Amino acid sequence: MNEELNVYSAVCRYSCDKQGRERPFSCDLCKKAFSQKWRLVAHHKVHSGERPYACAVCNTAFSLKSHLLTHLSIHTGERPYACPVCNMTFRLKRSLICHKRIHSGERPYVCAVCSMTFRLQGGLISHKRIHSGERPYICDACGKEFHDKTHLRRHQVIHSGERPYTCVVCCKEFCEKINLIRHQRIHTGERPYTCDVCNKAFRETSHLIKHQRIHTGERPYACAVCNKGFSQRSTLITHERVHSGERPYTCAVCSKSFSRRSVLVTHQKMHK
Repeated sequence: MNEELNVYSAVCRYSCDKQGRERPFSCDLCKKAFSQKWRLVAHHKVHSGERPYACAVCNTAFSLKSHLLTHLSIHTGERPYACPVCNMTFRLKRSLICHKRIHSGERPYVCAVCSMTFRLQGGLISHKRIHSGERPYICDACGKEFHDKTHLRRHQVIHSGERPYTCVVCCKEFCEKINLIRHQRIHTGERPYTCDVCNKAFRETSHLIKHQRIHTGERPYACAVCNKGFSQRSTLITHERVHSGERPYTCAVCSKSFSRRSVLVTHQKMHK
């Protein structure tokens, strides 16, 4: 009871939310403000660690009932949010909102350093580490550092060799479930991502994003030396070797080196 009174006695801060509503209820621990008292009370569980709502299936506990209801869809398989364009379904409303940006082309998150845009806030946060040099994800096996958690997970497979996800058609194994899902589209022919300009369809979101730059003319990857712009990061990396002189692809027969893999492949045909 005392704890709840402490929450109610939090210092008022008459800020406004994005809809212009007043937020007079402020948390006395982190100063986050809310428009209603019950939201403040619910928020305080973040600090207290209280998790009164437990899943009857797996016993995972949550601080809010709404979080438990969302979690239950993992067990039921329910995906109530459907994309009106491609009919793809989602467990979470926010996942649908993010997905719709694939069709609309909306990229609301902008890097303040290089103006590169992103569909997801997480993509922008990860990208900023390229400029800051921050690499917070460290491999506990070899100490190698990464700016992105996904890159760390992919790297760790080198040490564990674990590939728990297997394609039922060709038995190819994958370390991540999302990679298996993408791979299976090769067999099913599914291409759920469609360009709203020319209707060309793609198996992966990243392929659609790259394709759309043909229509927009967007070149978000700029060379730090000559400022030449590129639509794909891989093309920029290859271009930068013009300035650095790096030639990472070496012929095993004559030891001649090349800046691009494709040139090495063409060269190797001479030996055959």
